[in-house]
Parts: sequence; structure tokens; C-alpha cells
Amino acid sequence: MSELDPKFAREILKFGDGTFSACYNCGNCTAVCNLANNDNTFPRRLIRFSVLGLKDQIDASLDPWLCYYCGDCSTTCPRNANPGDLMMTLRRYLSSSYDWTGLARKFYTSKVFELTAIFILALFILLLFVFFHGPMTTELTPDGGVQLNTFAPWKTIEAGDWIMAGFLSFFLLSNIFNMYLKVIWRRKDLKIPVSLYFSELRHLIIHFFSQWRFSDCETNQDSFFTKVKNGEYTYWFVHFLLMSSYVLLFTMIVGFLYWFQTDEIHPWWHPQRLLGYYSTFGLLLGTIYFIVLRIKKQNEKSKNSHYTDWTFLTLLFLTTLTGILVHLFRIGGLPMATYYMYVLHLMILFPMLMIEVPFSKWSHLAYRPFAIYFSNVIMAAQQKTSQK
Repeated sequence: MSELDPKFAREILKFGDGTFSACYNCGNCTAVCNLANNDNTFPRRLIRFSVLGLKDQIDASLDPWLCYYCGDCSTTCPRNANPGDLMMTLRRYLSSSYDWTGLARKFYTSKVFELTAIFILALFILLLFVFFHGPMTTELTPDGGVQLNTFAPWKTIEAGDWIMAGFLSFFLLSNIFNMYLKVIWRRKDLKIPVSLYFSELRHLIIHFFSQWRFSDCETNQDSFFTKVKNGEYTYWFVHFLLMSSYVLLFTMIVGFLYWFQTDEIHPWWHPQRLLGYYSTFGLLLGTIYFIVLRIKKQNEKSKNSHYTDWTFLTLLFLTTLTGILVHLFRIGGLPMATYYMYVLHLMILFPMLMIEVPFSKWSHLAYRPFAIYFSNVIMAAQQKTSQK
């Protein structure tokens, strides 16, 4: 049994603003939540844990990840305790709790540390190009394009991509393993057959690729097509577009760079360009959409922005913008502009991936579906136990 530690509330507030201490435990937030159920009674339970300082229960909870922040709980709270923002704050806290390096905590609690890390990683990329770049030839290819692979050979860039992907995978997967230890392994009251980890794996795959739980926040009972007509699936669609664009582009860059970074200018309808255009459109539309939402603050989920939210959106937008300019300069036959913009592009892309994927906002793309997966494994194990 965890000891009560009301001072732990101050620790939580390092990861975001909050007024959850105003809660008098009426339960209205859970009653209006479309995602809460008998097994996951959030946000009420998490508010209580936070007020009492039950750190171990918070560390072992999946509820913050199962909340997709529709904002209904905050708009209907009679005490303005803002439970929705607390759930977002707890997601940041849990990201730092899973991270064994301590870097996630630093990024979420120190603007100076995050900006310094971005600057150092960007400088690292700049120095690599200063000392190791290839010839900056002004001679164009037969179809009028820039010889980018002369300046930055794809095999060299691919080797760097694989090294980076290895680091990202190691840190992210080890943090997810820590998540598993906190949520499932330390539960002495539950015996989980190995078969359940395989039978419930479909939930992880489905929710990672579809992000469909965002759409489950809709509370009215209209038909799917009526909701689409009324624009109620816009948030889910834009989020899915952004996520799928990122995954697609990351896959092409890491796994198929020889095909993606070519000096040959393909026609616009070539699969290489169509996939690139889809990713570019999705990233550009997604970043602009979420930036506008956070500026306007017209709905509950975009009223309370943490500085790491802005860092993430800014880096992603600048990565997309510089990538577009590299493409335009390359096919437009502007060698020097292409080379300099390519370096700037990687100076933004590298810090974004190294910080956001394992330690900050992008890690949520992994933690959320794993939380749904672990939750289904636990519920299936409990059902098996109750049937005996």
C-alpha cells in the first residue's frame, strides 16, 4: 500500500498547470466521459490519486493514456478543477516515469534544457556537413536537377539514418519495457497466461495505425455519415493524417532512401513523388491545423498548451517546410540553395526525432496503443481468473 504524500501534487504540477486540488470528488467528470467504464474510472480516480499523492498508483495506471482529451470533463466540472488538463499533465509525468535516462523529465520541466539540446544536436549535424560533405557541384543532371547525392551520398545518409533509428528504437522500446514493468509485472495479484499477450496483440496494431480511439470521444448517437457531415471526425482525421504521414516518411527515409533520395527527377505521378506528396501534405496540414487550434483556443483540448507542445509543432512544421524547399530547389536546378537547405533541413529534423520520439510528444504515439494493449491483456486475464 502506498503512503499518502500530498506534497507529490507539487511534483505533478512541474509537468503542467493544474487546479485539480479544487476537486471535491463529485464524480461528474467520470459520468460525462464517453471512454470511462467500470474498469477505467478516469478522470475521477486519477484526480484523487494526485490530491493524495499516491505515486505508485499513478505510476502503475494506464488511465491517462486511455483518455483522449475530448474536454467534456473540464467543461462540465462544477469546481473548474480542469480534469482534462490533469490527464495531459499526467501523461507527461508518466513519460518521465518510464524513461530511465531522466531526459524526458528534463525536457518536460526545463525550457532551457530542451532548447540547449536542440541547439547542440543541430550544431552536431552542421559540423558533420562542414567537415565531411561531398563536392558542391553546380553541374546539373541531364533532366535539369541538382546532383544532391554528390554533396550528400545516400549511402552515407542512410548509414546515419540506421544509427539514429537504432538509438531511437533502443530508448523508446526500453522505456516501453519500463512501462510494462510498472503496469503489469509488479502486479502480484494477477497471473497472465503468455497466450493472452499474443491474442490481444491485434489491439496494439489496430490502434497504432488507426488512432481510432480519438473518434470514440464523440458522445452523440448520430450515424457515422452524419458525424462526418457535421465535421465531428475532423480532429481524428487530421491526427490520423499527421501520424500516417510521419510514419510513411520515416519509413521511406530509413528503409528506402536509395529510392527516395535520387538525383533523377521522376514525373509527378511516379509512386516516389506521390508518396512524398502525401506525407508532405499530411504533415503540413496537420501542423497548421493544430497550431491554429492552439492559437484560437476555441475548444477545451487546445486551451492549455505546454511549451513542449509548441516546440514539437514548431520543429515539425519547420522540418516539413525545409523539406518542401529542398524538393523545389532540387527539381528547379538551384544547386547551392539545395545544398544549404538540405543541411538546414537535417539540422531541424535530427533534433526533432532524437528528442520527440523517445522522450517527448511523439512517444505518445507508442504509449497510447501499448496502454490499450496492456489494458486489454489485464482485463482478459481478470476474466479468465473470474471464470475459474
